[in-house]
Amino acid sequence: MAKSANLYARIEPEVKEQAEAILSALGIPASNAITMFYKQVILQRGLPFEVKLPEHPVDISRMTVQELDAALEKGYAQMKAGQTISAKQVFDELRGELDI
Repeated sequence: MAKSANLYARIEPEVKEQAEAILSALGIPASNAITMFYKQVILQRGLPFEVKLPEHPVDISRMTVQELDAALEKGYAQMKAGQTISAKQVFDELRGELDI
C-alpha cells in the first residue's frame, strides 16, 4: 500500500533529537519507527507497552541530594556484592517472556 497519509506531532526538541540519534544508530528512519509503533498498537489493540507510574523515582532532578546519594550507594554496594546480572541474561529473559 502506498504511503500517502501524513502525521503531525509536536514534541520536545530534546526528546526528538535523542530518539532520532538512537534510531539512526539502529538504521531505522523515524517514519519507519512510527509505522512500527502504529502496527503494534493495531496488533495489541492498545499501547504495546505497560503504562503505569514507576515504583521508584526516575527523575533524579526531583530527588534530594540525600536520596540520590543513598540510591547511588545502594547500587554500588549491590555491584560490589556481585548482585548484578549481565545484559545478555537480561535480554535472554526478556526474549523468553516475550516469546521472541
